[in-house]
Amino acid sequence: MFAVAAKSLLIAMLAMSGAASDGKLATSHGSGAKVKLAHTDYGRALANGDGYALYLFTRDERKRSRCYGKCADVWPPLLTHGKPVAGKRVHQRLLGTSKRRNGRRQVTYAGHPLYRYVGDRSPGQVLCQAANEYGGVWYVVRRSGEPIQ
Repeated sequence: MFAVAAKSLLIAMLAMSGAASDGKLATSHGSGAKVKLAHTDYGRALANGDGYALYLFTRDERKRSRCYGKCADVWPPLLTHGKPVAGKRVHQRLLGTSKRRNGRRQVTYAGHPLYRYVGDRSPGQVLCQAANEYGGVWYVVRRSGEPIQ
């Protein structure tokens, strides 16, 4: 009985802490979301720790997201509980975070808040490149931090 209650409490605590958008639960020691490079049809682009392409939104301001509500349902922000971690050939100095309205930390790269597209179903897949949605255009991101156009 105690073991079941403890397990339920642990699951509830993990759910309340939230998951980073890279699909992995944040660990108790506050490890950060990983940003790496992945091969896509548009060349090498930034990806989350699981290899899913990351996008920037042209409507965003520097280090300030303008994607909330339905926009964030389709384009979930890459969230982190610690300092973001650069994968091989990604510039750690370009990684940062910005605070969202709910207080959570969104990963930024060269000042651009980063997002995933929910329609991308496999690592490296890019199905919404140059999409004009929610008042701006969505692009996958080069290692330099510039959009791939």
